[in-house]
Amino acid sequence: MRLRQLWVTNFRGYESVDIELPEGLTAVVGRNGHGKTNLAEAVGWLASLKSFRGAPTAALLRTPTGEQPVESAIIRGDIDSSGRDVLIETEIPRQGRVRAQVNRQRLTRSRDLLGLFRVSVFSPEDLNLVKGSPGERRAYLDDVLVDLHPRNDKLRTDVERILKQRNALLRGAGGRLTEDVKLTLDVWDAKLTESGEALVAARRDALETLRPPLAQSYDDVAREPAEVHASYRADWEHLGLAEALLAARKDDLRRGVTTVGPHRDDIELLLNGMSTRSHASQGEQRSMALSLRLASHAAVTEVTGAPPVLLLDDVFSELDPYRSAALVEYLPKGQAILTSAAGLPEGAHPALTIEVADHELRMKPQ
Repeated sequence: MRLRQLWVTNFRGYESVDIELPEGLTAVVGRNGHGKTNLAEAVGWLASLKSFRGAPTAALLRTPTGEQPVESAIIRGDIDSSGRDVLIETEIPRQGRVRAQVNRQRLTRSRDLLGLFRVSVFSPEDLNLVKGSPGERRAYLDDVLVDLHPRNDKLRTDVERILKQRNALLRGAGGRLTEDVKLTLDVWDAKLTESGEALVAARRDALETLRPPLAQSYDDVAREPAEVHASYRADWEHLGLAEALLAARKDDLRRGVTTVGPHRDDIELLLNGMSTRSHASQGEQRSMALSLRLASHAAVTEVTGAPPVLLLDDVFSELDPYRSAALVEYLPKGQAILTSAAGLPEGAHPALTIEVADHELRMKPQ
């Protein structure tokens, strides 16, 4: 998997960019706020039609000072996708739906893009995988299972759709279980049970795939052996989802929201038998977060046969020199794009360095 060329028009602060990228490491350096992360964000967009920073599409369009806002942004990428030449072209309009095409053929569903171009994103916010809410860990695991098998995206979207419909019914019921509400809840409960249990089974399979590389990655990054364990936690499993939904129905009606199901599950991370969220040091938590990203990258590479492109967005600013050196030493083979405001860590030898100043680029090949 390799991005050979990136074209960007009217994206974030960039009016026009045309970059030819080498096979190995590309370092994007410059002061904060000058556009480094925007380049990495454009690369990530090609893989998923989403900002890995969680930004809404309207925020991605360039707004020239003193001029009318642009009507759309364009991101294009020439990709070697496991030996197949792929041209991905996307348009982000100020209003309306994002449009995309592959090799000049219009995509009707964003799902059809999955698997053509994969990226593994490392960012300072990765610490939330350890310290944050269960939703952060579920999102991580769901992204992994889709990267492993793109068909799993349907499981995720089906559950989201069913939950949306069930919650709308609960809110509209106003706490009253009429016969019509009961019959309709029975239908949505059956659908949620079928799709939810399938999603959880896929999550468990993905987590099982992650366990060996997670343990190895932690040893590599921390440079000391440790017992690392990740397990799936679903409070409803002792009953089964159908029975759990029925038992929670009264509370769901009162609160107007679905209180049990795969959208409330968590991944428990243990280090030497203790919770990394509550008992690990800051350094250990950062090592665990890095290990989760390295593990997912290794698992996807093993299953698909092609390493995703690595995007390391200013992660070294959050790491001490010890862990920075370890991460550089154990970076997986393949193409990588690294952004940094604090210079390059020891051991990093980029094939291309791009200096960024006020969204202007200066190329410095090795």
